[in-house]
Amino acid sequence: MKYTQLGRTGLKVSRLVLGTMNFGPQTDEADSHAIMDAALDAGINFFDTANVYGWGENKGRTESIIGNWFAQGGERRDKVVLATKVYGNMAADGDAWPNHDKLSAVNIRRAVDASLQRLRTDYIDVYQFHHIDRNTPFEEIWQAIDVLVQQGKILYVGSSNFPGYKIAQANEAAARRGGTIGLVSEQCLYNLAERRAEMEVIPAAQEYGLGVIPWSPLHGGLLGGVIKKEVQGGRRASGRAADTLADPTARAQIQSYEDLLDKHGLEPGEAALAWLLTRPGVTGPIVGPRTAEQLASALRAVELELSQELLTGLDEIFPGPGPSPEAFAW
Repeated sequence: MKYTQLGRTGLKVSRLVLGTMNFGPQTDEADSHAIMDAALDAGINFFDTANVYGWGENKGRTESIIGNWFAQGGERRDKVVLATKVYGNMAADGDAWPNHDKLSAVNIRRAVDASLQRLRTDYIDVYQFHHIDRNTPFEEIWQAIDVLVQQGKILYVGSSNFPGYKIAQANEAAARRGGTIGLVSEQCLYNLAERRAEMEVIPAAQEYGLGVIPWSPLHGGLLGGVIKKEVQGGRRASGRAADTLADPTARAQIQSYEDLLDKHGLEPGEAALAWLLTRPGVTGPIVGPRTAEQLASALRAVELELSQELLTGLDEIFPGPGPSPEAFAW
């Protein structure tokens, strides 16, 4: 496994991040524990989750599965850089009581304590804001975070799904307070098929020293060889991937992508992850395996070296938006 610093911090993390969203809803606890063991054995030390994972009446279930894994000992907790998130409504029926969601100081305090209990740990390495809160000023948010850092409950803070201007606002507010490190990472939607983050989000993250952690690196399976799998009688596309393939133009684009990688003798999913690892500012993509086999495939991506010819071909199929403001100004 290869490692890098998380943004401007001294924290060293693996170039792949283990995403746990499937733990509970799609992968049972025993298999989830086996995947985490395999990830740790492979050198992945950065695990990502969220308080809402488990979804519906099972919100919090994923954190509990991780907590039960930590409780098995073997230095599991000590070896893991643990990231979780706050913002979502934790009510099973979706009807949150006032102040039981978003980023008010009172909810941040409540949510941290609940996550710590489920995770069976006394600290969170990277506590992430899952979404912007348009109604809570950053001064209030940072005051709440400062208290939690002083209490030793969290060490670093990251954002997720923030636009570039909010990254700037957050860290400027932190700088005004003094003594607050501010955001150190941004978790955003970013992959070959979805490159809009290159206009504003990634430049802002680089300017303020945030590590970029792309989620959905295969764009809901679309970049994982979905057409090839259909032809071979494997798992058919669903969700976002199926909707995209229903468009003939988009399907032709994905076919061109798969044909290019077939020419180079590469698996699409592994190449899509390897491409992200070449991108400026990227710490590591989040991989969310449902099985040990999917984890093994993701691990191979770290060792892939993509030729300039291939990188050029990928840019031709999936052109980026270009830098801001030129991308939209002229």
